[in-house]
Amino acid sequence: MLTPDQLREYVIRPAQPEDAPAVAACVDEAYRHYVARIGRPPGPMTEDYETVIRDFQVTVVESAGRIVAVLVLAEAGEGFLLENVAVVPAHRGRGLGRHLFEVAESEARRQGFDSIYLYTHEGMTENRAMYGRLGYVEYDRRTEMGLDRIYMRKRLGCSAPPQQDVPCS
Repeated sequence: MLTPDQLREYVIRPAQPEDAPAVAACVDEAYRHYVARIGRPPGPMTEDYETVIRDFQVTVVESAGRIVAVLVLAEAGEGFLLENVAVVPAHRGRGLGRHLFEVAESEARRQGFDSIYLYTHEGMTENRAMYGRLGYVEYDRRTEMGLDRIYMRKRLGCSAPPQQDVPCS
């Protein structure tokens, strides 16, 4: 987790339409190492970030005036979706990604959700392991747009099993 002193290095703010090229560059840098592993660009690398910024809740993180991390959230058919967390390699390992997960989970609670879900490519094994350490539990596997995805959910603020979509008491 980032300390208050470490957080001072960053400016965390809502994305603006003019951020779209920098958001796309951040995502590209964060995901490009997966292209060889999965045989094609991961879904986040193919997004139109002008549309994403317009249609979703997008937060950017700046350091020295450069976007170095992105968080994309949305209300979706299955609940509150953590669509994307991308951190450029030079800023990994500092707790920034974990901080963005906490922001996402807080926002889900603020909007009245008792769980949050995400999906990832099955070949992104280190991400799957990290999500598990953060309390996310696999609940489905799907092939969508030619990508083999694993869906994971985390219950927020109650002890019901993550696989069950029941309200917290």
